[in-house]
Amino acid sequence: MNLFRLTMLAAFALGISAVACANAGPGSQRQAEILYLLHHDCGSCHGMRLEGGLGPPLTPSALSRLNNEQIIATILHGRPGTPMPPWRPFLSPEEARWLAAKLRQGVTQ
Repeated sequence: MNLFRLTMLAAFALGISAVACANAGPGSQRQAEILYLLHHDCGSCHGMRLEGGLGPPLTPSALSRLNNEQIIATILHGRPGTPMPPWRPFLSPEEARWLAAKLRQGVTQ
């Protein structure tokens, strides 16, 4: 039995759906690391309160004109011709999806 099947079997035995396992997002330790990256690295351009600076604001109202896939693509691939770098070397697509959702909710911490 391969590792994926074994993991799914264990998840079902514990009453956890396969969908929940696949979409759980980063663990709490990694979430804290991503939020630190957001405030210290992203904040250096987007403002320490994410209300804008060299880069545009990352507030829910400012991001409302973009869909999730656009936000995720910008996080992962940057914006060519601008100072926005690609963060793909540091974030997985799942982590970028989690971060996009957090930004849409409004990040206060």
